Amino acid sequence: MDVTNRAGGPSGGRRPARYASATLAARAARVLRDNDTGAVITAAPRLYPHMWSWDAAFISVGLARLDLPRAIAELETLFRAQWRNGMVPHIVFTGDEDAYFPGPDRWGTDAAADGPRGVRTSGICQPPVHAIAVQRILEVARASGPQERAEAERFGRSIWPALYSWHRWLVEYRTPGPSGLIAIVHGWESGMDNSPRWDLPYAAVRPGDELPPYVRKDVRIVGDPTERPTDQEYDRYLWLIEEMRRAGYDQREVVRDSSFLVGDVFITALFAVSCDVLAELGAEFGRPSSQLADLAEWASRARDAVAASCHPVSGMARDRDLRAGRWLDTETIAGFAPLLCGAAPDEVQLRLLSLLDGDRWCGHPDLLAPVPPSVSPMRPGFNPRQYWRGPQWPVIAWLFGWAFERRGWHERARTLRAAGLRLTGDGAFGEYYEPFTGEPLGSTDQSWTAAVVLDWLCDDDG
Repeated sequence: MDVTNRAGGPSGGRRPARYASATLAARAARVLRDNDTGAVITAAPRLYPHMWSWDAAFISVGLARLDLPRAIAELETLFRAQWRNGMVPHIVFTGDEDAYFPGPDRWGTDAAADGPRGVRTSGICQPPVHAIAVQRILEVARASGPQERAEAERFGRSIWPALYSWHRWLVEYRTPGPSGLIAIVHGWESGMDNSPRWDLPYAAVRPGDELPPYVRKDVRIVGDPTERPTDQEYDRYLWLIEEMRRAGYDQREVVRDSSFLVGDVFITALFAVSCDVLAELGAEFGRPSSQLADLAEWASRARDAVAASCHPVSGMARDRDLRAGRWLDTETIAGFAPLLCGAAPDEVQLRLLSLLDGDRWCGHPDLLAPVPPSVSPMRPGFNPRQYWRGPQWPVIAWLFGWAFERRGWHERARTLRAAGLRLTGDGAFGEYYEPFTGEPLGSTDQSWTAAVVLDWLCDDDG
């Protein structure tokens, strides 16, 4: 399969000041240390003062370059909050519980039958990237020395059963109906909170008059409220939480009755490749053959679901609104999900690579750096400043670069890493970036951005 990178560099936009690699690495390391409370690395010092699930996975990858025991401790802390049914919650609350909204009282998971004891969490999940992080930690440790290798392997063996339980939860509770796609019951579970992927399903969510009042904190912290989801969107977000609370977080009841139920093709692709990774680790650590067979079957079914979602003309993968029984055709980064896990025939993947290289995506002439934006700049409704409706996200670039490297597309991986470093070279470590100017948006000193930049820089050195 010919996957030569045909995209050219950006031809427009203002180039921000950039730091030399060593200085940028030092700044990234400082962000991770400054955001360390001693218990967790907070996602961001002011906007996200707790632990987020997929943030913690990326953060541990960067931490492995600095302090292997601290990287291991980060994931161990997250998995100590794992629910007894296997779910890894999207937020683990630490420190000042009132510093973020919605906080643990709003979630109301303390009485959930399957919830963890001794720790307060949200009641939903996030993308399953944790096995990828564990494998990456092992790779870094093995290149560091025998002591680091032994410590990382002990950690890998000890956390493997919890990872398997997490993957099994996704199969048992989140694969309803014949599509085979992993379902989400809230846009926050996707990690792409206000993506236009969810516009149609969210339009069917009708908050009731009994929605408790609330005061948002995020719009007071971020200087420009247009960078954040709207109040109308937040009403829907909070109504879905209210529905889950009323169901007592019984997962079968939530999936059956939630106003929002969407088969998420991006999560499904990540799940497929994460099952592959977890099976590789399990084979190395001598896990039971029956569990390895489970992972192989889950990965195969997930790949089939991703392939079946591809649009017959464009090849773009599609989410499925499971409530309305319809495909969701939106031109977002999630459409390239088959490239993460190898789903779909070669000709479809080649079509997707050509599209990714072209002027609707990375080859757009006005991009500062050829990093895929969250939404195509040529799509109606593209907003270069608002969260998942247009900006570029370094962590997504890292994920695709990691997947390309894994698939043997080394030149593509190198090109994407260089583009990510160009985007983040100002050292602000933005949560996300304006695609044409490179302005950091949302929160700065974002831990997962600093972490992936550090990993990129160490790869460049190696």
